[in-house]
Amino acid sequence: MEFFEKVVLITGAAGGIGKETALKFAKAGANLVITDCNSSELQKVGKECELVSKIEPLLIIAELTNETDIEKIIDETVLRFSSLHILINIAGIPGFGTIENTSLGLFDNIFKVNVRAPFQLTSKAVPHLVKTKGIIINISSQCSVRPYPGMLAYCMSKSAIDQMTKCIALELADKGIRVNSVNPGVVKTNFSENNNIDPIKIENIKKRYTEKCPLKRMADAEEIANAILFLCSDSASFITGGNFLIDGGWHLSVT
Repeated sequence: MEFFEKVVLITGAAGGIGKETALKFAKAGANLVITDCNSSELQKVGKECELVSKIEPLLIIAELTNETDIEKIIDETVLRFSSLHILINIAGIPGFGTIENTSLGLFDNIFKVNVRAPFQLTSKAVPHLVKTKGIIINISSQCSVRPYPGMLAYCMSKSAIDQMTKCIALELADKGIRVNSVNPGVVKTNFSENNNIDPIKIENIKKRYTEKCPLKRMADAEEIANAILFLCSDSASFITGGNFLIDGGWHLSVT
């Protein structure tokens, strides 16, 4: 129960990595604030978390491209718990396109969700994290360090998250705040399906990944959640500014 009475805010908590991370922290005794734009799925996750911890999480339905909603997330968290110890920015969207066919609309939407939203939410959370010498975890991607064909804007957005992680870690170190990113490979979640991507394209990505990945498989969402939990624990007390690849060695593949 290392996180007993710690206040943990998780975005993108309605499924996949966000859901598994919420359940991990619930089992570890945290006071959870979970947010997502998918109301029905978030309600289900909230009930699961309460079952394992006997602590009712705070659920906030929010659209992270809405500045008012981001203000609401922080305001309601502090109103309910009076503090914030850990911020985990998980919410994000994929997107496909090359320099020849990526529209500015798609580019802007990816950056609004994947970069601008965590930037704003983190900015609003920092004054509260300073008081608790808190922790920030950003979910990036293997695509931040190795380009994936046909995902230009997405790869760019995750590279931005890596750099944001390093800059914030440097800026906030003297305030006792640790900041790291977790960079997963392809994970067995409903992430792509929930973003209306062609199922054939999804299967092709999964097939290519498992063929090239040294461990010859995708990750389970729980494996990524385990890494997040570790980086938030006292066992990681001297770790900050890192971008941690958890991709089964995919970044080592030569083809």
